Amino acid sequence: MITQALLAFVIAAIVALIATPAAMSASRRLGFMDEPGSRKSHAGPMPLLGGVAVFMAVVLGALGTGWPTTAADSHRLLGVLGGGALALVLGLTDDRRDLRAGPKLAGQILIAVVAAAGGLRVTLFIPVPALQWLLTVLWLATVMNALNFLDNMDGLCAGVGAICALIFGGIALAHQQTLAATLAAATAGALAGFLPWNFPRAKIFLGDSGSHFTGFMLGALAMLPDYYVHQQPSPTQLPVLIPVIVLALPLFDLVAVMWSRWRRGAPIHIGDANHLSHRLVQLGLSRFGAVLVLHTLTLVLSLGAVELLWAPRWAAVLVIAQTAGVLAIVMALQYYGAKRQADLGGERNTRLDQPGYHR
Repeated sequence: MITQALLAFVIAAIVALIATPAAMSASRRLGFMDEPGSRKSHAGPMPLLGGVAVFMAVVLGALGTGWPTTAADSHRLLGVLGGGALALVLGLTDDRRDLRAGPKLAGQILIAVVAAAGGLRVTLFIPVPALQWLLTVLWLATVMNALNFLDNMDGLCAGVGAICALIFGGIALAHQQTLAATLAAATAGALAGFLPWNFPRAKIFLGDSGSHFTGFMLGALAMLPDYYVHQQPSPTQLPVLIPVIVLALPLFDLVAVMWSRWRRGAPIHIGDANHLSHRLVQLGLSRFGAVLVLHTLTLVLSLGAVELLWAPRWAAVLVIAQTAGVLAIVMALQYYGAKRQADLGGERNTRLDQPGYHR
């Protein structure tokens, strides 16, 4: 199974590496270009179809290793890839038409319902099907929005997405869950293959299509592995917290930015420079440095979360305390970054005015 996952990663990475330049050309021909504006400081129009290249790479990586042998896995595979395709289409529509918040949220909910019908479920040891459906829809819509919000600096969304997918794939491998491991490896490979074109200086963006697709895949990959395997049960039921900890930074950024906009009376769906990545830049880091810090924090949180699979209760409590400590530091950085920006009295932040800040 390790060989199959590795093959899926390699195929997806190669496809993304080759397909991304083609996506650049297609972006220019079809008019999918992100123009510089008041909130976007890249030097010129930027191709937006990076998500299409990533989607193609994930599909070819996952299917290039063979079709699932069981009907249940086939059903779930179609549900995940079908939901991913719908997320891609929703993002493409948003890139083209700049959808309002209501229609976009409705589309995200529809995609989540399709995925739930395909067999993806958040259970949390709750034997109530209706509640499982509701939790699944809320989870997928939230993660799609979190990754869409996180796509605000070159390499940030793709890098965080690749790290999270690798962690979910590793957990699936440890529990001998072939479908989850293969899909996770293909997702990580596709994002890794795209990353050289997007970081440290982007030649193409993921676009809303790519961030929606990445968010959907991470939300789905978080549900595919069985974190509490009954044949080899964990000492506690706390492994169900693993997806939340792995995705803690995107989820934190989503909540913090929405709270900030709500307090200022600004529409929560209109982009600004109040994301955690921007706060780090306002504290003096370069954009490159801010993105690497967030990649590193994602990896630290994720590796800590994996310990919940085998940690006894006392150790699991330490993992949760460590997670809370890291997020407390992140919250402090968010606060002091905002304070420093306020102390500047609204002056332009030259670090954010450089190419690479695009949301």
